Amino acid sequence: MTKKALLVIDMQKGSFAPETPRYDTQGVINRINLLANKFRTTGNHVFYIQHDGTKNNEFIPKTEAWEILSGLKVSDEDILINKYANDVFYNSNLKLELESRNINNLYITGCATDFCVEATVQSALAKDYTITVVENGHTTGNRPHITAEKVIEHYNWVWQNMIPTKGVIKVKRFETILNTL
Repeated sequence: MTKKALLVIDMQKGSFAPETPRYDTQGVINRINLLANKFRTTGNHVFYIQHDGTKNNEFIPKTEAWEILSGLKVSDEDILINKYANDVFYNSNLKLELESRNINNLYITGCATDFCVEATVQSALAKDYTITVVENGHTTGNRPHITAEKVIEHYNWVWQNMIPTKGVIKVKRFETILNTL
């Protein structure tokens, strides 16, 4: 039986500093917590992805910036994955961990929409995963020429209009997903 996994990407203290405000932070945290609980109670898995930026002297493991946001409810059964580039799959053990659990359906949430979330969606699509992006479960900050809200709206549109490989890609609201798991 193929299982599902919720990926929670880069919801780390260093990404949510006062100088880098994110759109709808508390709403995204609340939705991720509810989804994570639903995944656990239905026998599926939750993966917390943490950026290890040691190479750039940032998000160094075991530092405060590297820690998962305090508002997220991480369980002992959740799987923690270090990542080293925007794409979670790059040089990490994510693919191996997914394969060992027979997981092919990925539900993607996290920060930042236009960097690590986007790179991971593209990579997962190229690896033939079935992908559901949680429409209101990812966030980013304002960019020089566009608001965070518009960045999120834009990428949700892009992902809905991508040509899938052998897998499938969908964008669904948290409320819809919660009621169908």
